[in-house]
Amino acid sequence: MAKSSASYVCQSCGAATAKWAGKCESCGGWNTIVEEGAAPPLGSGATRRSKGRRFPLEDLKTEDAPPPRRVTGVAEFDRVTGGGLVAGSALLVGGDPGIGKSTLILQALGEYAKAGGHAVYISGEEAMGQVRMRAARMGLSAAPLMLGAATCVEDILATIEAGHPPGIVAIDSIQTLWTGALDAAPGTIAQVRTASFDLVRYAKASGAALILVGHVTKDGQIAGPKQVEHLVDAVLYFEGERGHHFRVLRAVKNRFGATDEIGVFEMTGKGLAEVANPSALFLGDRASAAPGTAVFAGLEGTRPLLCEIQALVSPTSYGTPRRAVVGWDTGRLAMILAVLDAHCGLGSGAGVGIGASDVYLNIAGGLKIGEPAADLAAAVALVSSFGGEPLPRDSVFFGEISLSGDIRPVPQAESRLKEAAKLGFKSAFVPKGTRVEAAGLSLTEIASVADLLRFGPQAGSRPVRRATIES
Repeated sequence: MAKSSASYVCQSCGAATAKWAGKCESCGGWNTIVEEGAAPPLGSGATRRSKGRRFPLEDLKTEDAPPPRRVTGVAEFDRVTGGGLVAGSALLVGGDPGIGKSTLILQALGEYAKAGGHAVYISGEEAMGQVRMRAARMGLSAAPLMLGAATCVEDILATIEAGHPPGIVAIDSIQTLWTGALDAAPGTIAQVRTASFDLVRYAKASGAALILVGHVTKDGQIAGPKQVEHLVDAVLYFEGERGHHFRVLRAVKNRFGATDEIGVFEMTGKGLAEVANPSALFLGDRASAAPGTAVFAGLEGTRPLLCEIQALVSPTSYGTPRRAVVGWDTGRLAMILAVLDAHCGLGSGAGVGIGASDVYLNIAGGLKIGEPAADLAAAVALVSSFGGEPLPRDSVFFGEISLSGDIRPVPQAESRLKEAAKLGFKSAFVPKGTRVEAAGLSLTEIASVADLLRFGPQAGSRPVRRATIES
């Protein structure tokens, strides 16, 4: 009879090996492999399979009403979740240490309890006194929120199953939980997977909405097996830069709402304040008319969002030009520079072309953009900085750039233009073929990147300020 031997599992990526090693061959992490008990052999019980139970099959027609939502009262949080938490759903929230995950969840549950809901907050990292101090600072001391501190899954389930099922249960965090069914230490792959499965199963059976808080790795991914993200109904990431006072809650998976939806918060001494108009926050004070600054009319989920793209093109002091990007994809910047070199004539002249210069690109406010529609705004900011010509302050830009130099249309142009008009912009540079009604906006169609030379040097010319620097 085959014996069940121990296996070694990487706590970063979940890869299993037959023996211990200092470095994981799958993810490259050091000292991440931990010994765990192996599952019983595959054939140990497969031959004694019991007869299954038949279940009915149905068609796709349905007359069921949309699932009821449990609104927490924090508008930005409810927006990202799709209008509130669905009964019996499971939500996973991840973010960097100290970014404000616990503050956000405590605030959402406190507001829900103040509105008459039954909510339970289980802390596995902090003592109950620490949680009460945070609640007092946020003005939630009077909220009828049930609070507990435990790390054993069996104890948590026994406690919440003893009374009436709560509307919302929050576990902070899933990496601190452990179950007596396993010998592995808390935080290991097996413990996180088993604890998550038991809690999600309780949520589905009782109808309670479950919120799990998860740690993230150095790569920004939620620690533990990817199976946890597949198990839950929604995955949210709480993002923010240390040097900025705002935070962004972003949905990367949502079975009951839109993905890539964002909610914007401002970190204050009394907790997280909602930002109703994030476009005004990211634009800030734009009194300066310096070259290399363009306003991008973007879209995050269902919300139009305007932000400022800043570019600086300067002569290089080294043999290899430097590229520094904050908030955007470095590979996409390299593509835009190659297209400008090839189709705008900005690469002529040894040591003078835009591709041979140092390029710095920054999304103002620390926002991260992954939308291809930002290509046009980034390209025009680069051309403006390269030529030393400022852009119109009352204009917005959006459009996707192809390798042939053409500007391709982007979806939901009308929503972008309405947001720009609401904030007082007068003109918009859009891809050719954009047919929308833009009240109060003057539209200028851009067919190719060659049309961007109106904002910079003419094709083949040598910018005067660079000639002065190099002479």
